Amino acid sequence: MNNVLIIGQYVPGESLVHRLDPRTKITVIFFFVFIVFLANSVLSYSALTAFALASMFTTRIPIRFILKGLMPVWFLIIFTFILHLIVTNEGTVLFDIFGFSIYSGALIQGFAISLRFFLLILVTSLLTLTTTPIEITDAIEDMLHPLKRIRFPVHELALMMSISLRFIPTLMQETEKISKAQASRGVDFRTGPLKERIKAVVPLLVPLFVSAFKRAEELAMAMEARGYQGGEGRTKLRELKLEKRDFLIFIVFILVTGVLLFTRHY
Repeated sequence: MNNVLIIGQYVPGESLVHRLDPRTKITVIFFFVFIVFLANSVLSYSALTAFALASMFTTRIPIRFILKGLMPVWFLIIFTFILHLIVTNEGTVLFDIFGFSIYSGALIQGFAISLRFFLLILVTSLLTLTTTPIEITDAIEDMLHPLKRIRFPVHELALMMSISLRFIPTLMQETEKISKAQASRGVDFRTGPLKERIKAVVPLLVPLFVSAFKRAEELAMAMEARGYQGGEGRTKLRELKLEKRDFLIFIVFILVTGVLLFTRHY
């Protein structure tokens, strides 16, 4: 499972996306989440898809690795598509399957929503694949710096978000180990009635929570032993600085947004 899920994993590299300022990547992804919902035509969806695919190829991370990491999400994407085919009754009837009428509007809407979902997952996954947890922490802290005026714990919030992203692969690996251990003892998670399968999950959740709390306690003790006292008076080894490539990416993203807004009604 840990080899499949890519959320929270970092792949070292020297690509353009790797060398971008983390604030640039977070800002672009933040606005991408909004503009993806503005697309409503073939050309606007094409512009978003081209930008997402170009970003993926620019990372120089093996495409097979990225697509394999998105496999757990494919179920939700396919389920969303099928759900729209069943629920939506817009347009003309194309054909009937097992008593259900498939409409042209349902096909278009289902494909559009599924594509949006795929693009969102793909682009957000590129952030953790090309950015270390420390860089994400520094970027979030720097971007939320104005909130320090109202005594908001910016450093602590950024640290918690970074630790959460970092421990996702660890928890998934721990889940895989516990599930294999329980399966070797005769616990079946995949077959049988739904009620029995839910009961079988309990022996998996209890040791997983115990392990998570133990790791959290060990991390807290390690930070305390090293004299961690929050963000007050702390300095950084690397200062964040915007380069020419960051401004170039901003210009490209603005152009993509302009093309999307221009082609919305075509």
